[in-house]
Amino acid sequence: MRDLKGKVAVVTGGASGVGRALGEALIERGAKVVLSDINAEALEATAAELRAKGGDVVGVVADVMKQDSIESLADQAYARHGAVHLLFNNAGVGLGDFREPIWTLALKDWEWGHNIHVMGVVHGIRAFVPRMLAGGEYGYVVNTTSTNGGLVPSARTPVYASTKAAVTSLTEVLHHQLTAQDAKVKAALLFPGPHLVNTNLMRSARPADYVDPASPQPAGKSMAELARQNGGVPVTEPEEVAAFALDGVAAGRFWLLPESERSDGNIRRRTESILARSAPIGLGG
Repeated sequence: MRDLKGKVAVVTGGASGVGRALGEALIERGAKVVLSDINAEALEATAAELRAKGGDVVGVVADVMKQDSIESLADQAYARHGAVHLLFNNAGVGLGDFREPIWTLALKDWEWGHNIHVMGVVHGIRAFVPRMLAGGEYGYVVNTTSTNGGLVPSARTPVYASTKAAVTSLTEVLHHQLTAQDAKVKAALLFPGPHLVNTNLMRSARPADYVDPASPQPAGKSMAELARQNGGVPVTEPEEVAAFALDGVAAGRFWLLPESERSDGNIRRRTESILARSAPIGLGG
């Protein structure tokens, strides 16, 4: 999909961070955008800002954890535009599970993380892919994963890593199934990076239903703050991620994975450890 002019894109998690940057990059390339988020106030502010820049943008409040909410998002997108060509299943949260052993984490931690990152993607696929296929036009489903879990897990973040491992696997399966049908709709995996992305992911507000009083969550920090605490490691801006993603879609790629010595090295070491039947490696070595 080299020319996005006039194409319709739906972006979940669109009020801020990578989702917002995707929305802005899409309108700059001539696409019509439906932004979705659970935060109504932030969503409308972002949609208004992008409209002020000349974009055809609407905000639709939706909860990716609920299938009926995402079905409603699809209904509204199709009612407004008659088609959807690009779906970015991008909604995500920082889970606050740093350094906690798997066996001590509350079940609500697992439920929240998997309902957003995994079931959120599943709900998007179920709501949009059948309609995109029926439309008979070229399209793309881009699911946001992470190097952490999506390729190599970090032992510091058991819930987050496991959710992104699932997203990577199910997107690969989606690719194979679409290819087997010779579909015009393609799948892609977006790995934001190559460094920590400067968002407020770790400040994600947890719904009351997923709060365990026995497992209080510390106040989240921005990725920039985390980078400073880790010796000033490089930070990637969301706008860089968005441009990289759209360039990858234009080129017809599946792996929207930035090249870096660190990530390529981790992939190589993981593959070698599997072939050697040796102990698994973790993120960073």
